[in-house]
Amino acid sequence: MIDLNGKRALVTGGSRGIGAAIALALAENGADVAFTYQRSAEKADTVAKSIESTGRRAVAIQADSADPEAITRAASDAITALGGLDILVNSAAIGHSGAIADLDVAEYQTLMDVNVRAPVLFAKAVIPHLSAGGRIISVGSGLGERVPFPGVTAYAMSKAALTSFTRGLSRELGPNGITVNLVQPGSVDTDANPADGAAADFQRSLTSLGRFGEPREIANAVVFLASPAASLITGAILTVDAGAIA
Repeated sequence: MIDLNGKRALVTGGSRGIGAAIALALAENGADVAFTYQRSAEKADTVAKSIESTGRRAVAIQADSADPEAITRAASDAITALGGLDILVNSAAIGHSGAIADLDVAEYQTLMDVNVRAPVLFAKAVIPHLSAGGRIISVGSGLGERVPFPGVTAYAMSKAALTSFTRGLSRELGPNGITVNLVQPGSVDTDANPADGAAADFQRSLTSLGRFGEPREIANAVVFLASPAASLITGAILTVDAGAIA
């Protein structure tokens, strides 16, 4: 049963792309939604209005996921605004391309701060506020499991880390009735990786279905894992990639 009425969710990186689709899909299924954004207040306002058009509450919170203090503040603001929290979706992430031999150390550190440390710190901040039935869902990448071309090693490393994070945290929170799962998208049509981009045909060639995903298709997987229908699923890795790693 996909029924999130009365649930309160925090989505990180919810102002665009997959994160925005997740925030809206949660609201359409009954949840009140707070979401973070880093720079684009205009896009955040658009997402908030879309959420409110469903009749649910929307809270847009500016926060840099590379800043531990901003993470703590954002989690606190979301919990205060919504009166508690039931669902955390770690969607905020940044990309990186380039060979390890050419790696910029500062850029690498920022990648790891946003893609690995931030999900850990958001979870740390909200766990005391989650009760039985609570959900923590992270958005990883199929590249965290299989790297079929060069130039994305550091990014793939950052996404692979979410696998152990998900499985380990599921063990910690299982006795409290809280589930922890990971969704691994493949190529998805977003501003960061458009379906008409220079490498799009190559990416499509790697899939069984021969196409990019849409942000809504990733959001549907997240909504399912957030719902009572997924009550027995925890520590799981759900790959939504049109068969790219089949």
